[in-house]
Amino acid sequence: MEKVKIIKERLKAAQSLQKSYSDVHRRDFEFKVDDWVVLKVSPMKGIMQFGKKGKLSPRYVGQYKIIQRIDQVAYKLELPPELSLVHPVFHVSILRRVVGDSSAIVPVETIEVNEELSYEEVPVAILDRQVRKLRYKKIASVKLLWRNQQVEEATWEAEDEIKKKYPHLFE
Repeated sequence: MEKVKIIKERLKAAQSLQKSYSDVHRRDFEFKVDDWVVLKVSPMKGIMQFGKKGKLSPRYVGQYKIIQRIDQVAYKLELPPELSLVHPVFHVSILRRVVGDSSAIVPVETIEVNEELSYEEVPVAILDRQVRKLRYKKIASVKLLWRNQQVEEATWEAEDEIKKKYPHLFE
């Protein structure tokens, strides 16, 4: 019995320590009805959610009004018709209160979003070309301007892959 008590005490001490570490990063958010929030764009490799590309692009889209509090952690938003296929209830972890500069928020109206909250990004033009010389081979890259992106957000891509996907750019 003595050993069981010691084990329980040590488990409780370990749990308390872990809780103190996790509480540092935890924040309780609470919104009210009629508050304005933005949706967090979750970066997933190979998937363009709400048309975001690149690590320096804005991380939030839209400005949406909360119309109902469903639960402690769920809120219903008033979404525009372009997002009619998206369920209007969101978890509090992907909502952020609208504060200050709204220029960092990209309007969803300019982007064609499908049912999976993604869309295909299409290159518009080739801005530059470069060849990198390695020890035994050369790698050709092209700088692409993407639709719905600015020149500063152009990316370098492998030329042979782009020729396969978008041959019309090289004509």
